[in-house]
Amino acid sequence: MVETQERGEGLKVEGWLRFITLFELVFPTILLILGIYNGLLQVLYRAGIIKSMSFLGISYYQGLTLHGVINAIVFTTFFIVAFSNLVMYYYTRIQLSKGLTYIAFALMVVGTLLAAIPMLIGKANVLYTFYPPLKAHPMFYIGAALLVVGTWVAFLSYILVYLKWKKENPQKGVPLGVIGVMSTFIIWFVATVPLAYAVLFMLIPWSLGIVKEINIMVERTLFWFFGHPLVYFWLLPSYIMLYVVLPKIAGGKLFSEKFARLVFMLFIIFSIPVGVHHQYSDPSIGTSMKFLHGVLTFAVAIPSFLTAFNVAASLEYAGRKNGGNGIFGWWKKLPYTDPKKYLFAYMFAGLVLFLFGGITGIVNASYNLNSVVHNTAWVPGHFHTTVGGLVFLSFLGMSLYLVQKLLGKEVKFQRLNVLVPYMWLIGVILMSTGMSIPGIEGMPRRTNIGLTYLNPESEFFRPGWVFWSYLSVIGGTIMFISMFSYFVIFFSTLFSKKTSEADLYIPTAQSLDDAGTSFSSFKPWIAILIVLILVAYIPTFYDLSKATFGGAPPYSPELPVPMR
Repeated sequence: MVETQERGEGLKVEGWLRFITLFELVFPTILLILGIYNGLLQVLYRAGIIKSMSFLGISYYQGLTLHGVINAIVFTTFFIVAFSNLVMYYYTRIQLSKGLTYIAFALMVVGTLLAAIPMLIGKANVLYTFYPPLKAHPMFYIGAALLVVGTWVAFLSYILVYLKWKKENPQKGVPLGVIGVMSTFIIWFVATVPLAYAVLFMLIPWSLGIVKEINIMVERTLFWFFGHPLVYFWLLPSYIMLYVVLPKIAGGKLFSEKFARLVFMLFIIFSIPVGVHHQYSDPSIGTSMKFLHGVLTFAVAIPSFLTAFNVAASLEYAGRKNGGNGIFGWWKKLPYTDPKKYLFAYMFAGLVLFLFGGITGIVNASYNLNSVVHNTAWVPGHFHTTVGGLVFLSFLGMSLYLVQKLLGKEVKFQRLNVLVPYMWLIGVILMSTGMSIPGIEGMPRRTNIGLTYLNPESEFFRPGWVFWSYLSVIGGTIMFISMFSYFVIFFSTLFSKKTSEADLYIPTAQSLDDAGTSFSSFKPWIAILIVLILVAYIPTFYDLSKATFGGAPPYSPELPVPMR
């Protein structure tokens, strides 16, 4: 680790990089207001509490699309690039390419605005997954493509910094934060290449009317080649925080940097060839490939278990160093509610939710169990504890922290701020429980159940689902209150007066072991990844080539959708 960080010294950030980073933090947070608002409307509408979402001119599926795209794609992507910009600069002390950083920034902003227009006017009600037969306005696909290309340009700037640092420090191990960023974007780049092909050569020509139909199963498979690795694009920046920042804030050290580096490498090889486990119900893919992808999906649990041990050991070390004794006494010595160490609260609450997310994720990966919960309310119940848990909370906390440091501001409403992640934790658990339990009984997702299954006048009325739907409403309302509080804190801090030097400081824990130069090279892991992709996807696309599923006319999600 870098010694100056241990002494708490800040690092000057040039004006252009400060501007871009702050914009990439503030812009998606503004959009997040719309995403969170539509999330509240969704849970109220599904439960039948409100009878219409049209009072703002937004339909059910339009709101669902806005909620998913803003929260899961736009907010996360902008934050990850902003965070990665600072991590690469902070730990290498090498300036990013100004030209590449500006190009990446411009492409991402323009792409987001282009995609936002058809979503806001109801011409892109294609949900978060946006694959056919749902069809969007061409501008939506063009905007999505520009957003992805912008991240590729950012990755190119990171590669240049990484190579320069390696050349200048041939005898040193790559800093852990840098390994985390590079692993994140290696996964992202590999995963988005097939998506880019699908968007550029299938969806855009289809939406423009150049081609009348496309192979739905091929496009769907290309999407899920990207769709599940996307989870690790979200997750790995959170892991950087868990390894680098959390032990330091807790008052201790990282238990093992070697373990942490190994985890990032394992994610590289296991995170890509898993997409078919989202397609267990697709008849065009053979059972052998579904089995292989299922096994590889379970393999992703290995780095997660290593992380659970590493983080728990680091927190135990911190608790005992702070004076904790006995088997569980160290738990009492962690800064759960210290307003000055609010990042701990955001990450700890996220870890609790991630525990539930990991357990429910095993269900989704299993072929037999997945057949029970596929396309039910169980699925959003699951990913609100993963993406909406550790990922979302760590991103929120770090966004506030970086704005505070880059502007030299004092966080406003500090007591409320440290309670925000715990309110979110309670809300997510209630909402997720209210979705997951009836999901096992077949409650559908992406469907307005308030007019059918929860309506006593409907022939489809399911009285056993009413309580759980109201529980989801309670949880969703608590989540909304939590986020309303966060927005007040974030923007109050943003517009407050400067109180200190505007320097960048990332709390960085020392490690109990000496990692040396271990796991500093990505080449062997990328080679293994390529082999696994070929093994997992060549037979898959061969199966698809024999299938008879072809094109289909565009489909409107506003029409009733039968359960599959």
